[in-house]
Amino acid sequence: MKWPQHVRSQVQLGNEATGMVEVKRECSFAFRFLFRYKLCMASLTSLHFSGWGWLAVIGGAMFIGMNKGGLTGLGVLPVLLFAVVFPARESTGFVLPLLIVGDLCAIGVYRRVVIWKVFWALLPPALVGIAWGYSLMGRIAESEFGPLIGWIIIALIALQFLRSTFGEKLDHIFESRVFGLVMGVLTGVTTMLANAAGPVANLYFLSVGLPKWNLIGTSAWIFFVINLCKVPFSAHLGLTNGYSLTLAAALAPLVLFGFFVGRRIVTVMPQKLFERFLLACTAIGALKLIW
Repeated sequence: MKWPQHVRSQVQLGNEATGMVEVKRECSFAFRFLFRYKLCMASLTSLHFSGWGWLAVIGGAMFIGMNKGGLTGLGVLPVLLFAVVFPARESTGFVLPLLIVGDLCAIGVYRRVVIWKVFWALLPPALVGIAWGYSLMGRIAESEFGPLIGWIIIALIALQFLRSTFGEKLDHIFESRVFGLVMGVLTGVTTMLANAAGPVANLYFLSVGLPKWNLIGTSAWIFFVINLCKVPFSAHLGLTNGYSLTLAAALAPLVLFGFFVGRRIVTVMPQKLFERFLLACTAIGALKLIW
């Protein structure tokens, strides 16, 4: 799908000089948070991890920030790192508050580049998927659900490559309402069961031809709403609790710092490289679900 010129113009976030000033100001702000981070960590005596455990959760928080800052394909890395410290199901409750911290940064920075038509096409079926995923928790193991979603993503990636080979002959599949409904439901179910909906949503955004900044902005708002909707379900299951919120308070400055690092990187990344990076990370995310 070719977006018209007035849509493409939304990707402009200012000239390069202005962008550099903004990035420097934001990074200075992030470093001030990191300076105070040591005091915050010292007060959290209720958190007890091994050295490797702290490295895993600190790295996970940084990658959440970079993911929300624009490197949207990195979403699978925090899932892997938090799984080092917590069981897969319990880790979703610890990751969720940190995701919302990153979402708040993202919707503030990228609020002007959202494609609302795509947002509203994906959100309703995603909410249905969240409710479905909630009903499946406790009934289906991640070891059973993960491989199924992983293979579906691999098949969709293959279809995306076929589309690039055969041109517009397959466009009707990706532009159909049914495709959007299926991808929305898969996004909701996957995010509820495994916090791994990024590969599904990113593949949908690429399939409808969103430019880089529009993809990042639309993704930010989609996942902000989705993650907020997950909170009551996660709290009811006991996954998001006082302990997970305490950990989120400790790691929030690192999410903020990672956000500005991710934004700086994606600012200098060309569109084609961004799309290849996203497809590669999507494939890695699918393989993680399978194995």
